[in-house]
Amino acid sequence: MDWSQSRVIFVSPSFNNYQKESINFKDLPFELWEVKKFSNNTVYFNAITPSKTSESIKTITKVSEQTELVNKEVKVYTEEDHFENSSEDIIDLYNKIKEFILLLNDSITIKAKKLEIGFLYNNKIMVDIHLQKRALKLWINTKIGTINDSKNISKDMSNTGHWGNGDYEIQIADDEELEYIFSLIKQVYRIKE
Repeated sequence: MDWSQSRVIFVSPSFNNYQKESINFKDLPFELWEVKKFSNNTVYFNAITPSKTSESIKTITKVSEQTELVNKEVKVYTEEDHFENSSEDIIDLYNKIKEFILLLNDSITIKAKKLEIGFLYNNKIMVDIHLQKRALKLWINTKIGTINDSKNISKDMSNTGHWGNGDYEIQIADDEELEYIFSLIKQVYRIKE
């Protein structure tokens, strides 16, 4: 359990517009989930997702002593945090992959975590990316054997501990196999639809 990424989750049958707008700040560590139970005992879970163009809460509030204490206790990671130890070429490679993933569907969101950046579709991680100094590691979130990797560029992580989600791990340092990797990502996107 990574306590540095603790979050507060609010659960309710519904939220008003002010409550829904409150999650549109990228550095507030909380989530809203609407949960409804129907007469046939079916339970429906809906994560309220923030808008893609979320800004920092710091731009509209005065930083108080209490806010500073909370910020020290709970770290909210950003994409930029992952760029710090990476080269310009690797950041450029990451941005090409990010652009491809985001073009698949308007509802795909990005969730930066401590060790990797996740791309969510239908509130589930589809791909995780970890930026290294000279390479990228990608984890495709599906069970081994569910996508066709004819070139065998991925590594089977089904019985190995690893950071990202999914059984497929790919390490790349240049854009030589980028189109092929896009085809693998597209396969997992179709599975998650």
